[in-house]
Amino acid sequence: MHKKLFIPGPTEVLPEVLEAQTKPMFGHRMKEASELGTRVIEKLKKVLGTKQNVLYWTASGSLIMEASLRNSVKKGVLNTICGAFSERWYKMAKANGLPCGKIEVEWGKAIKPEMVDAELATGKYDVLCLTHNETSTGVMNPVEEIADMVHEKYPDVFILVDAVSSLTGARIDADKFDVVLTSTQKAVALPPGLSFCTVSDRFYERAATVENRGYYTDFLLMRKYAEERKGQTPSTPALSLLNALDHQLDRILEEGVEARYKRHSEMAAKVREWAGRHFELFPEKGYESETVTVVKNTKGISVADLNSKLAEKGLAIANGYGKQLKEKTFRIAHMGDLKPEDVDEVLGAIDEALGL
Repeated sequence: MHKKLFIPGPTEVLPEVLEAQTKPMFGHRMKEASELGTRVIEKLKKVLGTKQNVLYWTASGSLIMEASLRNSVKKGVLNTICGAFSERWYKMAKANGLPCGKIEVEWGKAIKPEMVDAELATGKYDVLCLTHNETSTGVMNPVEEIADMVHEKYPDVFILVDAVSSLTGARIDADKFDVVLTSTQKAVALPPGLSFCTVSDRFYERAATVENRGYYTDFLLMRKYAEERKGQTPSTPALSLLNALDHQLDRILEEGVEARYKRHSEMAAKVREWAGRHFELFPEKGYESETVTVVKNTKGISVADLNSKLAEKGLAIANGYGKQLKEKTFRIAHMGDLKPEDVDEVLGAIDEALGL
């Protein structure tokens, strides 16, 4: 039995979007590939409301995170850690031998502009890494406020943003940053396997001065193929997924980006209200995610048992993330193509399972 997914990725994918992957195959150097890639890039610009360049990779969002580090860091990178996934920036910087430092806050807390200001004032960094939405804690960081401060006081610092679990589900002004990246299996509501990002002009200028950018991770090579070969990539892309993305972007534009944001806000409000009545919210007040709610398990329920009961009804939520939060919290995602009535369904099923 299929389980309707209320987990923070992979998310539910509509049958018509899955069907779009079954179109006949064509060569990745054929005219059809160029037309598809060009269409997708132009639609992504509309959906993201950006004037910047857009690139796509056949990879998870982690690939663009690593690529953006390899293409920009020279002096040092400041990583901001507020949970499991934001820590990945730091791990990647260390793994690539890049000079790096970190700001680390208690899980559930947000990264604030004043914290970043204090560290950037040391002058040790030319790149800042942010996570818009931390799915392990349900925190949505004030990345635009941070960007405004950085532009005013440290204009030469490049800003890279992981928006994997928020982009197209929560509003963000991509043009305030040098790279904003996401992947397809979260709010975009596609199967995993593709990632894309916005890129500032000055980021390409910086990349041109950086040695050892890698091959698959080279932003300049990706841009060259996108421009000279009209929407293509250096290596064979996941053409079937691109067909699905092409279809899904049409759906998003038809719904309207603002309407999509509003729908996500409505779903988030429903889950927060429910969590406040029966449990407690885990994230710091005022910094709650628009795409996934992390609930503090104040009743000491067995989350695993709850999920087993939900599975009988064809539903699934997520346990707390990692050893720190497993069974101490649980996560209800409300992103992608889910609707308020879907949220009502899963909350009602939880009420019934727990006798609330």
